[in-house]
Amino acid sequence: MKDITKHYDAGDVTIVWKPAKCIHAAECVKALPKVYNPKVKPWITPENATAEDIRQQIKKCPSGALSYTENNKPEISESKTNSMPSMQVAPNGPLLFHGDVELKNADGSSEVKSKITAFCRCGGSANKPYCDGSHKQKGFEG
Repeated sequence: MKDITKHYDAGDVTIVWKPAKCIHAAECVKALPKVYNPKVKPWITPENATAEDIRQQIKKCPSGALSYTENNKPEISESKTNSMPSMQVAPNGPLLFHGDVELKNADGSSEVKSKITAFCRCGGSANKPYCDGSHKQKGFEG
């Protein structure tokens, strides 16, 4: 999947969305449906919430696909990493790796991932080894 980054500016806060990292858990839609509405374009309208509400919602993004910038400061991911990497099994979803990791691909190339990386467990992702949310359509349980 192409590495795309989209920015949604609301003055004090700009939401940064990386679609390739999104696992479609819909935590954003559940928390702030007036900001995140996948049925309309643009699907993110940050002006419909306060900067603080957006910051708090981004802390709940399980994949790290959402982050934000503020006042010309560097990008902040509220999906915090600890000094020690950790892994989490998402119920009926991906394996979430928290922290920095170097991934060596089958073709010999490598890439460094940071913050949170969602790995496919269902086998249905079109973006393997990463999750693309296909587990929902497959009805994956695990």
